[in-house]
Amino acid sequence: MTVTFAYMDILKAEYIISKPDVAQCPAPDRPEFAFIGRSNVGKSSLINMLTGQKNLAKTSAEPGKTQLINHFGIKSRKNGNSKHTTDWYLVDLPGYGYAKVSQKSRRSRRRWEQMIENYIRKRENLVNLFVLIDSRHTPQKIDIEFINQLGEWGIPFTMVFTKADKEKPGAVKRNVEQFRIELSKTWDELPMHFLTSSHTREGREELLGFLETIIENV
Repeated sequence: MTVTFAYMDILKAEYIISKPDVAQCPAPDRPEFAFIGRSNVGKSSLINMLTGQKNLAKTSAEPGKTQLINHFGIKSRKNGNSKHTTDWYLVDLPGYGYAKVSQKSRRSRRRWEQMIENYIRKRENLVNLFVLIDSRHTPQKIDIEFINQLGEWGIPFTMVFTKADKEKPGAVKRNVEQFRIELSKTWDELPMHFLTSSHTREGREELLGFLETIIENV
């Protein structure tokens, strides 16, 4: 089934602040959408593609570079509606799994995990969490476990499969389907998902439209 969403125009996107603790984040005075995934899943590239800015989120070939909760201020409007604009936050979270700071000791690893968990569970204006998954790979245990944890916590989230241009379409389709089959072992109703490519901009309009639809109903 194909779902059609209203389209969104991004009018402005700017870096606001980076903090290591949810208590230090900006005032929760507008809707907030956060992006998370395993390190090197293409999170920064996806954020830049969505906002139409090449260097808004810092990309790196070295996994684990994002080590803080990074807030960006976004101003958008529904496509074709030049009068009404909406301000919201886009958040770039540290990747789960591999990260240099979390390998030093069990204590530092737990601090890293606690920072992410505290943000996800305590940020009162977090409307939706986008969980990024590399579409080039078969289901990874760490992704499945993270999504199941979100279910236990009752966190609203959406799956975003990235790097669709880096593998043959047939392989990507099989990987996504295998992931959904694996999730169906623990989920009665599968979460919504999108397929994206930061290089070809595949999925951009669909994701922005989904964001607009959520904002309209907040």
